Amino acid sequence: MDYKDNYRHWCENVADEHKQELAAIAHDETELRERFTLPLAFGTAGMRGTIALGISNMNVYTVARASKGLCDYICTLGKDAMARGVVVSYDTRRMSFEFALTTARVLAAGGVRVHLFEDVRPVPMCSFAIRHLGAIAGVMITASHNPKEYNGYKVYGEDGAQMSPEATAKVVEFIDKTPYFGIPLAQTACTDRSQIDGKDGYALCDNVVVIGKRVDEAYYTTIERLSLSPDAVARVGKSIRIVYSPIHGSGYKPVTTMLARMGIAVNVVEEQRDPDPDFSTVAMPNPEQPDALELGIALADRTGSDIVIGTDPDCDRMGIAIRDGAGAFVLLNGNQIGALLMDYILMRHAQEGTLPANAAVVKTIVTTRLADKIAAHYGASVYNVLTGFKFIGEKIKQWESDGAHTFLFGYEESYGYLSGTHARDKDAVVASMLFAEMYCYYSDRGVRLYDRLQELFATYGYFIETSKSIAFRGLDGMDKMARIMTAMRRTALSQIAGIAVRSKADLAAQTIVYADGTVAPTDLPKTDVIRYDLGNDEWVCVRPSGTEPKLKIYVSTCAADAQESMRRNRALQSALEILVGQVD
Repeated sequence: MDYKDNYRHWCENVADEHKQELAAIAHDETELRERFTLPLAFGTAGMRGTIALGISNMNVYTVARASKGLCDYICTLGKDAMARGVVVSYDTRRMSFEFALTTARVLAAGGVRVHLFEDVRPVPMCSFAIRHLGAIAGVMITASHNPKEYNGYKVYGEDGAQMSPEATAKVVEFIDKTPYFGIPLAQTACTDRSQIDGKDGYALCDNVVVIGKRVDEAYYTTIERLSLSPDAVARVGKSIRIVYSPIHGSGYKPVTTMLARMGIAVNVVEEQRDPDPDFSTVAMPNPEQPDALELGIALADRTGSDIVIGTDPDCDRMGIAIRDGAGAFVLLNGNQIGALLMDYILMRHAQEGTLPANAAVVKTIVTTRLADKIAAHYGASVYNVLTGFKFIGEKIKQWESDGAHTFLFGYEESYGYLSGTHARDKDAVVASMLFAEMYCYYSDRGVRLYDRLQELFATYGYFIETSKSIAFRGLDGMDKMARIMTAMRRTALSQIAGIAVRSKADLAAQTIVYADGTVAPTDLPKTDVIRYDLGNDEWVCVRPSGTEPKLKIYVSTCAADAQESMRRNRALQSALEILVGQVD
């Protein structure tokens, strides 16, 4: 059907309470095309879109259809898989509980057991619960750090990592066969989250059990064991001042609970403590953005704190602000936060004599090579994987099976970190806990975190990483990105901003072409990424986003001082933007 036929079909089949929204766009051709031309894509990261009626958006009909596809796939795995069930979690976004309940009702109607959280929970607690309960899969309703208009549907496998490409492809086959309307739903009297608030082990209806504090306690107990400096925390934890903001998201209870259990004093940003689907105090609920931590910094100035921690709505990303040498607050980027945490974890294990001989850390291909320098100092191996935390999860699973390495830390430049193997996705609860503990450790020794970061730069080089996203709006946005990537593959660059290109890695072709013309295979899976190596640990990378119509440009430079590294970085970023603009 074309978009007009799709629109008419929806008008005839949606529930009465939804007809007015569709009637309001009856004569808006642009809106009709946007909503009813292409189905919302479902990939290894699930699906994500703006909340509205239509096949291109997040709504109860697209959620029910995706859930029916997942249900049908699980049923092919047999009765044991159906009995193990699916963990369903959700964050504080608009429609999150409604989408979670719809998911639970569809799965239950299909004979699949559901473990539904009684209240909002972060991504890492969903991942943990899958493994803890022995579930066959998990669903997290979230759009991570996207604007308030968005929501999403993330699917996890039985290992707690995002579902594999192979399993996802099978789910998509079932989704494609499923209509948007007439999907069976299990009957329940529950229409509002308040009706299950605080319940644990409660049978909501056939095949749906509400879970809560028992899973929480198992999670808290597990991650407590990751503490590396309890003595330092005991000495200074009550006297230091840490500011924390959940930015209206799901992190408030778990993060403050863990800091309290460790004995670390924390001041919470009251204006951002409670759930707010409009995220009314920020432009975007993204701890990467400067304004997201403004209220936290203001509170830190009032209370004399030296550190501000912020987590995004589903609490899988963590942002940090610390005071610099002049006492002013500076925002750390994801590469810097990850480098500090990795250095702390490896250092403390080395000091305590608990660093495994086969210790390893994992990072993505667009994450700083400062990590390689730090890891080498401690004798740990570094593995680079494709962008997406599921690939870090795959390494954990591999090493648990073959024993080749002991996983100690994984991170990506986009503010995602994981210590421990209790979860297989980013964990901002653990990251917040360890960052606060690290602050205690250095405070106990009279060292400021900013000074420690500068020591790392002075030792290994001043690494500066920047990234820029170029959005392509409209129905042809994805086609524009594809054309740009094709043109860049065909273009041979000998230099960028006057810096010689040593090699060009095309991960779609799985080849590396060196400056002398030599061609070698890559050791990474096939994906739509082009990376130019410039020598001296410097590189640039271009890739399409996996969830949005955006082209991402990454630049990493390294020099003997910060000024020269920044100069080179800006020149490279500008040259890449011009090149992409010319291609478009």
